Amino acid sequence: MRTYLCLLPLAFVTCAFSPGWAGDEIPAAVRFDRHLRKWDGFGVNYVETAQTRDYKADPQEYGGFSTLSPAKRGEILDMVFGADGLKPAIVKMFLDPFHEPVNDNSDPWAIDESKFDHQTTTKWMRHFVQEGLRITRAGGRDLTVITTLYGPPAWTTRQKIVRGRDLDPAMKEEVAEYMVAWVKFLRDKEKIPVRYLSVHNEGEDFRRWPTDGSHGGYPEHDYNMYWPNRQVTEFMPLLRKMLDRHGLRDVSPTPGETSTWDRFVNWGYAWDLAENADALRSLGLITSHGFGTGGAFTSMGVDLLRLKRPELHAWTTSMTWGRMDATFLEFIRAQIYRVGVNAVIPWAAIQTDTWVGGDPNPGTAFRVDRKGGYTVEPGYYYYKHVARLGQPGMAVAAVESGSPDVGLIAFSSAGTRHPDGFVIFNTSAGRRDMVVRIEGTAAKAFQAFETAPGRNWHALGRQEVRNGELWISVAANGAVSFIAVQ
Repeated sequence: MRTYLCLLPLAFVTCAFSPGWAGDEIPAAVRFDRHLRKWDGFGVNYVETAQTRDYKADPQEYGGFSTLSPAKRGEILDMVFGADGLKPAIVKMFLDPFHEPVNDNSDPWAIDESKFDHQTTTKWMRHFVQEGLRITRAGGRDLTVITTLYGPPAWTTRQKIVRGRDLDPAMKEEVAEYMVAWVKFLRDKEKIPVRYLSVHNEGEDFRRWPTDGSHGGYPEHDYNMYWPNRQVTEFMPLLRKMLDRHGLRDVSPTPGETSTWDRFVNWGYAWDLAENADALRSLGLITSHGFGTGGAFTSMGVDLLRLKRPELHAWTTSMTWGRMDATFLEFIRAQIYRVGVNAVIPWAAIQTDTWVGGDPNPGTAFRVDRKGGYTVEPGYYYYKHVARLGQPGMAVAAVESGSPDVGLIAFSSAGTRHPDGFVIFNTSAGRRDMVVRIEGTAAKAFQAFETAPGRNWHALGRQEVRNGELWISVAANGAVSFIAVQ
């Protein structure tokens, strides 16, 4: 007798059938002993001030924590960082353009902290991270923080306006100082473990400004400045020196975050970094956003830099939640198995309806209604299938699937205390019956959890591996996670 998971209209139970089942099962495999690369973890991102050009007149708070009671904030924080939550390992924080209204002094290598205001526009983002740290560390885990320059102060641009398009060459060192002052504040005052400092947010997209740079683009655009590839390459060694000058040798620069991985290579960023010895030496992490579809998921830029420095890790620091269904997991699979990253952070995990013009990436984990309430979105439960599985220090494991509609993502324990695990998901409109070969693990059974329309992270109980196989029927738009029983 073979045992497999049988999904009925109202129940998901374990069923026994004779060998052969229906005769048209699709083959798949998880090979836990074939490690593709080390895994750094999944991440979350709380977005606070993102668009407003005048914070005093229009104090934006996109995440919406300010509208919730302490109890409701605590519920969300526990669902994100708690033992039964997403258990992310990474948090991304933004540096907006309002921290230094005027130049602090005439020496960009000396920071006058009294002239900076790091708190006014970052209250709820910092609260999210601080509470996340507390909950995470109480559970015996930790967080790694990456912070990104969302946009520099107006006075550092040629246009002298918020979201000015072009860097004033005379202010290059001032921008580096601005970034380092923020990192010092987070580490020294807030005790937030910033590990990476990213140069820009989608700064490659020059089309977001008028060709003459006469104004800051359209109201729906978030902060940025145009960062041509050569400007990034020249800035990286400067930022490294600035960090070293201020005793932040364990904080590493990243080359900013182009909109897509194909732009990272095809618009020249990866090539320029690879061909500039000083820039390449200063690089601590390869980063890009992972938006787009199809050919946007390319490993060419990552591969190019790893030819010169094989030890470099790569992170997708923002990506779409899509329709908040199984296709979202397919986008994540593409980042891991096509781009070759070591970590994934989706776009804002907590959102309100306050984005000017409507957020072009409206999927999320939590929706805050600004009336004191919130809803848990389907994206939360689909993300849970990978975020809980892929913990730091594990390894991405090789997978196979005989169906274009069925994807797998697997993580090997790789000597950590975290169990082997994988998720299998079905992006089609019909059920898919799979026989999954399980190799390279000592586990003889897995705990299974399912998400599908009408079912959210539903516990399926213990599933035995028989003759090295799991027989699985995956619902349309469904996902099932398997976590090894130790």
